[in-house]
Amino acid sequence: MSRYRPPPARKSPYITAVGFAVLQGESRSLWKRRREVVAALSAAAAEGDRSENAEYIYRKQQLRGLDRRIRYLEKRLGELNVVEHPPEDRERVYFGAWVTLEDENGQEQRLRIVGADEFDPERNWISIDAPLARALLKRARDDEVEVRTPVGPRRYWIVTIDYE
Repeated sequence: MSRYRPPPARKSPYITAVGFAVLQGESRSLWKRRREVVAALSAAAAEGDRSENAEYIYRKQQLRGLDRRIRYLEKRLGELNVVEHPPEDRERVYFGAWVTLEDENGQEQRLRIVGADEFDPERNWISIDAPLARALLKRARDDEVEVRTPVGPRRYWIVTIDYE
């Protein structure tokens, strides 16, 4: 039995201008926080025996987590394509669209298709990599969309499409 795990699927390189600014702000704040953690780590290391120094061990773990996130953000920010303008064809679903869907029970829900780095279920923002978003892309108003879910196929009808 091996420990090999295949690499995760690559995320789409698209992001909204607001999402890009949020990631840049997070990167800046992590660098600032890193300086504080390094200072605290240096103070903890100066206290003596590091093998039994809980503060030192905690700060090393904290620094490792910060460095991991900083490395990810630095790499990811360089490969992202910022989508600043809506598409010319506003009658179809593309990146950044607000889509109102009606399901088989007549329930409506409004979703926004955004980048993988900025999806937020509480705000009804879904990733462009999500199965529902993939099924919606390039569809027009009144189109029927079928999506496979763990509980079986679901049908939706596109009620409205807009780009705010």
